Amino acid sequence: MIYLLEDAINGILMGSIYGLAALGLTLIFGVLKVINFAHGSLLMVGMYAAYWAVLLTGAHPYLALVIVLPLMFAFGYLLQAVVIQPIFKAEREVREPITVIIVTTGVWYILDNLGLLVFGPQYRNIQDNPLRGKMIEAGEMLISVPKLWGFCAALVTAALVWLFLQKTRMGRAVRATSLDRDAASLQGINPYRIYNIAFGLGTAVAGVAGVALVPFYNVFPTVGVLFDIKCFIIVVLGGLGSIGGALLGGMIIGVIESVGPQFMTATWTEAIVYGLFLGFLFLRPSGLFGVKYDW
Repeated sequence: MIYLLEDAINGILMGSIYGLAALGLTLIFGVLKVINFAHGSLLMVGMYAAYWAVLLTGAHPYLALVIVLPLMFAFGYLLQAVVIQPIFKAEREVREPITVIIVTTGVWYILDNLGLLVFGPQYRNIQDNPLRGKMIEAGEMLISVPKLWGFCAALVTAALVWLFLQKTRMGRAVRATSLDRDAASLQGINPYRIYNIAFGLGTAVAGVAGVALVPFYNVFPTVGVLFDIKCFIIVVLGGLGSIGGALLGGMIIGVIESVGPQFMTATWTEAIVYGLFLGFLFLRPSGLFGVKYDW
């Protein structure tokens, strides 16, 4: 029984990091109303940025956040402004332009192949890492310290994003644009600037997830594909556009992946995750916290 509790706790911790990664995806969807298929690749960029920041500066892995956070925000802002925004302007009469999905798919392949070209296929990790393998003993249970820090980062990031959206003038502009782009523009809000900020914020959140993963997870060019799939499942479970739903959905997936192998093979565990995903699509497509309005 104690081992099941240990697996459940570590599953919740890992699942919160999944939820943190999915939070950036659901934030972008909530405002732009399009699915960003390049989100996993943006997470990969964040992981490489954290890896090289630690390697070149010798700083503590979590201090890399000081470099990664503004860097990822700027990268997402420029990606939206230069690559995606022209499509929104060209199809301004379309609320959810399908062309954007095609473009983000192209960005996904470009970033993954650039990563392969520049860094090679090798799996990289931080050698002088004070956190790798570190555990906290709680009775007979062992709790992963890096995952515990990732859990804290997920909660703090989700709280800050919620406060930004609810309590700041810019956050209210973001919510107004997400509800009705045309009505927001009549109030003097530039929707394209808001799109840039929202995309930059979602990319920065992916960067936070990358920093949380680097202390215990290998970095390689296609790492984003693994998390991309999980992020899509999580936002469907939690509800597209829901901050709390992203975290809860991630924890559900984390517990299934951690506890499931105690009773069945890993293959069946994955089957349960995808079965849950399909079940929500059929029975409750809005997710656990999905509502008529996005925020």
